[in-house]
Amino acid sequence: MFDALTGRLDGIFRKLRSRGKLHPKQIDAALEEMRTALLEADVALEVVEDFLGRVRTRALSEEVMRSLTPAQQVVKVVRDELQATLGGTQVPFQLPSARPAVVMMAGVQGSGKTTACAKLAVHLRSKGRRPLLVAADLWRPAAVEQLRTLGAEIGVEVVSEGRDAVKVVKHALKHASREGHDVVIIDTAGRLHVDEEMMREARRVRDAAKPHHVLMACDAMTGQDAVVQARAFMREVDTTGFILTKLDGDARGGAALSITAVTGRPVFFVGTGERPQDLEPFYPDRMASRILGMGDVLTLIDKAQEVVDAERAAESAKRLLEARFTLEDFLVQMREMRKLGPLQDLLAMLPGIPGGKNALKDLQIDDRQLVRAEAIISSMTLEERRNPAIIGGSRRQRIARGSGTTTAEVNALLKEFEAVRKMMKTMMGGRGKRMPRIPGLPGMPG
Repeated sequence: MFDALTGRLDGIFRKLRSRGKLHPKQIDAALEEMRTALLEADVALEVVEDFLGRVRTRALSEEVMRSLTPAQQVVKVVRDELQATLGGTQVPFQLPSARPAVVMMAGVQGSGKTTACAKLAVHLRSKGRRPLLVAADLWRPAAVEQLRTLGAEIGVEVVSEGRDAVKVVKHALKHASREGHDVVIIDTAGRLHVDEEMMREARRVRDAAKPHHVLMACDAMTGQDAVVQARAFMREVDTTGFILTKLDGDARGGAALSITAVTGRPVFFVGTGERPQDLEPFYPDRMASRILGMGDVLTLIDKAQEVVDAERAAESAKRLLEARFTLEDFLVQMREMRKLGPLQDLLAMLPGIPGGKNALKDLQIDDRQLVRAEAIISSMTLEERRNPAIIGGSRRQRIARGSGTTTAEVNALLKEFEAVRKMMKTMMGGRGKRMPRIPGLPGMPG
């Protein structure tokens, strides 16, 4: 999402680093370029002016100007102030012990509100809660059916009885208490734009449900329009926080950078994909690092801990280091890695890749290569996976037919796998001993 902004900021910082000692005029020139970049990213003007004012004050301080690495200090200042603009510290989404806890989802039509309800239900269920989805959007055609479809997909019950939103909500609350649901998530009506009729119904639902949280689903692709919408919902229904949707799109990032600074309310979650599980807690410090091309390793670790089998991963790592890694182990690792999401998104979280996905385009990363490799290995027998040396010409033809690939692709996979295995065997001495020490990484364990 922030690729264009990240690339612009990286260019500004490279200019500063090339100058050695900095002059106030150079700082001002960099800030002017930064101002243009932020406005082009559709960040609210008032947020841009406040952010750059804070950066300028700190960047021109004696501590920065007299340091041995002033350019690096300026980058640190920008990161700190960017984090502050995004909300400072992470605010965890907490629900009271009252049963059932009630979450009301608001937002304009097309913001991803209904999908956000399902994603929130998946997230809360992973935390041990038993959610109930309430389809109270009776205005948009097929909104109720959409939520029912999502509910069936994720295995969460959906209720919607009645032709009036307030009656639907009251019935749902009784149903939740009776059936033991400890969280009720209410999908409310939206419009193509903010209007009084929508707000009137939102207030009625809020008064009837008495929600513990009123979340606004905010489309990250709407830029400054999101700020206008957020202010309206803050005024009318007292929004407690936001879910930024479609963060994986090609938006310029203005909504994410503006919404907390303008409303004073936190962003609790961000939607990072189309799958029900693609909802992540929002961390201002991690987002600031990601925008500045510093990566987001902590989020990558969190994703891995959620989906990767730790014991299986440890066993595979041990087998790899002992040069006992087989195609069967490789298949397991590929499947685990694919759970984390597209490779390009994962690489963009690594530090030292300024420009995010834009910088990775030349690598031509194709997730379909993993799919083909998985198909090839899946077409092998268990004996062939454990001992690829027995795979002769006829076996390769059979594997190619079974996987829908060519014998050349099968040969390439086997050749690459054998090269990796030989490399590991050489490094380990073939006896499972410690790996040789790598220059620059003293004391690295085997």
